[in-house]
Amino acid sequence: MLPRLTNPRPWQPLDDAELAALIPFFTRQGSGRPIFDIRARLDAILWVACHNGPWKDLPTEMGPADTASRQFRRWTHAGVWSRLLKAVADPRAPAALRRLEHWICRAYRRALRILKLAGIVLARRLGLHSALNAPAHLLPDPDLSKTLMPLVQAKVAALIGRCDRGMIPVLRLARAAHQLCGGRSRLPRWMAPP
Repeated sequence: MLPRLTNPRPWQPLDDAELAALIPFFTRQGSGRPIFDIRARLDAILWVACHNGPWKDLPTEMGPADTASRQFRRWTHAGVWSRLLKAVADPRAPAALRRLEHWICRAYRRALRILKLAGIVLARRLGLHSALNAPAHLLPDPDLSKTLMPLVQAKVAALIGRCDRGMIPVLRLARAAHQLCGGRSRLPRWMAPP
């Protein structure tokens, strides 16, 4: 898929059509206590995702921040945000779900703290770069490392064969290849997307 960025949409409470499109992803089968007010929970989570701040900034009228944060982590571990991202990337997604694409990408971006590399790979493969928490070229890409590693190994072998002044050029090449394939370990604040 071609990479794309979603159109920003300011936060507002979910309408009935949007909630109806989301409910199948958030209802759980089996035992356990049902969620009391799923609309309020989703509104709180999406508010925090769109405002890009800490959970404690959640307005008190939206409920306890601790409860929303805990529910968000549960849904992340259950794979709900990954399923939602796949559904939004599908060209046949319902219009109500398509309207929520930006918010879902923002929530998924928060979920990357839990999903780690597997989440980055999924967002890359779906082509939703808005769901990534940094510019795509600065994040690890396991697919790229699988592609480039044989080329790097061949180049290193060729350099070792003709290198008579030591291993400095080989080490520089290996460091550059590692940075290219592995992404950055730390991202400066100015590079992080809004």
